[in-house]
Amino acid sequence: MTDTAELFIDSRCELGEGIFWHPLVERLFWFDILNKTLFSATAGGIMVDRFTFEATVTAAGVIDADNLAIASAAGIFKLNLSTDARELLVPLDPGSTGVRSNDGRVGPSGAFWIGTMGLKDPGKVAAGALYSVRDGAVTRLLGDLHIPNATCFSPDGGTAYFTDSATRTLRKVAIDRDTGLPSGAWQDFARVEPPAEPDGAVVDAAGYVWNAQWGAGSVIRFAPDGSVDRVVRVPVSRPTCPAFGGKELKTLYITSARDGLTAEELAAEPLAGGVFAIDVDVPGLPENLVRI
Repeated sequence: MTDTAELFIDSRCELGEGIFWHPLVERLFWFDILNKTLFSATAGGIMVDRFTFEATVTAAGVIDADNLAIASAAGIFKLNLSTDARELLVPLDPGSTGVRSNDGRVGPSGAFWIGTMGLKDPGKVAAGALYSVRDGAVTRLLGDLHIPNATCFSPDGGTAYFTDSATRTLRKVAIDRDTGLPSGAWQDFARVEPPAEPDGAVVDAAGYVWNAQWGAGSVIRFAPDGSVDRVVRVPVSRPTCPAFGGKELKTLYITSARDGLTAEELAAEPLAGGVFAIDVDVPGLPENLVRI
């Protein structure tokens, strides 16, 4: 089955990313990484908030109805949605000036998995790492990464998925349900063929992995065995990250990017950088609350 997602908000993000549905306030949040901005909107597409930051921020976890845990390369800090107050909670990689944070997601254990990547030539330079942050402890899970992406977790909390986009291979690993840390060896899960590169991902309630295909204008739904189950088209070439939202979690929202497109390509893709949406039959999973 192939369908096409439609424009939800014409946000014109340079690099839209890190999208998630906040279940406690029933709003959609997403980042424009290059403009250091966090947006939010209602399920009806009405923009609510716009938070700007001095540092590059890329992903978030829900603490409670009033606070988010925001990821940057320097660390995880708390953002109060009502007062805009910010407070550093856990340092991540504060001594490095050559990396920024990228993709991240909170697992069922409450562990916040965050990837970092090099600021220059990330597709060629393996300067990044993957970390798990939980209860104030930071654990380095992987190193020598180019572009960490597709962090997501199975419904039972026993499997984590991840990719280094430059490898075009999605991987999976068994994790401890209590700590959220890997308990087995990494295995290949699915391969993405050029021109696509695997970007952000999310898992639905049936355990299927939805992965944005940067460069290919689509989101692929992978079955638990790694086979392709469904393809959703997006009317832009660079979708970046999917998330489920809405009251029944049956809307798939998808961010996208304008970054790197030529003037001619932007003219052909006037909706690039927007947020897109499509209704689906199988619901997603509510965002896990972070234990920070």
